[in-house]
Amino acid sequence: MIIDSHAHLDYPQLASDLPAVLGRAGEAGVDQVISIGVKLTTAHQPRAIAETYDNVWFSVGVHPHEAGNEDNACNVDAFIAAADHPKCVAIGEAGLDYHYDYAPRDRQAESFRAQISAARQLSLPIIVHAREADDDIAAIIEDEMTKGAFGGVLHCFSSGAELARRALDVGFYVSFSGILTFKNAEIIREVAIAAAEDRILVETDAPFLAPVPMRGKSNEPAYTRHTLECLAALRGKSVEDMAAITRANTLRLFSGMTA
Repeated sequence: MIIDSHAHLDYPQLASDLPAVLGRAGEAGVDQVISIGVKLTTAHQPRAIAETYDNVWFSVGVHPHEAGNEDNACNVDAFIAAADHPKCVAIGEAGLDYHYDYAPRDRQAESFRAQISAARQLSLPIIVHAREADDDIAAIIEDEMTKGAFGGVLHCFSSGAELARRALDVGFYVSFSGILTFKNAEIIREVAIAAAEDRILVETDAPFLAPVPMRGKSNEPAYTRHTLECLAALRGKSVEDMAAITRANTLRLFSGMTA
């Protein structure tokens, strides 16, 4: 059975037909999903989905795009309060996005550090969004690690090999989305082959980034299977073995989940 470690089930493309979405996931062998928070002001939405479905968990976070819009984006206590729930298994997604720069970069960094602090205090992993900010992401993770250990994952990995190396060196995980199947993703496939077996996850980032052969469609948790099949082929594993490996890794990182 497969775990989709990162999906946005509260987004309209999925929330409007969620029972069917989760039904198709189950038919494809995807039996658990983590629904990701991107704003504190909407944190109740993924939480409500997790409360409704036994096989859905959630995170609490402020996406770097929202760091300038959310009043509590840098308020550690606000993240801790929002995460006070038995089905909250992570903080984030947090991080840096220099592609769009929807929020000032210093505000993104301050929010990222606040969320790392909350994750550290709660002994929860941090889910990291990194886009065109490799050096600064790595530097913040390494600097924060000197203040006290914390776990985390580079989600929807689409960065350079050096960021993966530096994150893996401090104990992070790397999660692969449908991008892994894209024609121009050779560097990402190289990272997927090189990363330690006990540090790799799979996800959809649904409703975005549908994998081959579903390109052009709205992504959904069922499609995690296509990314898993690609990862298995790259690493010379059976689909069943890769499902077991990524499942064990996901449950180890997000230790609040149950098998």
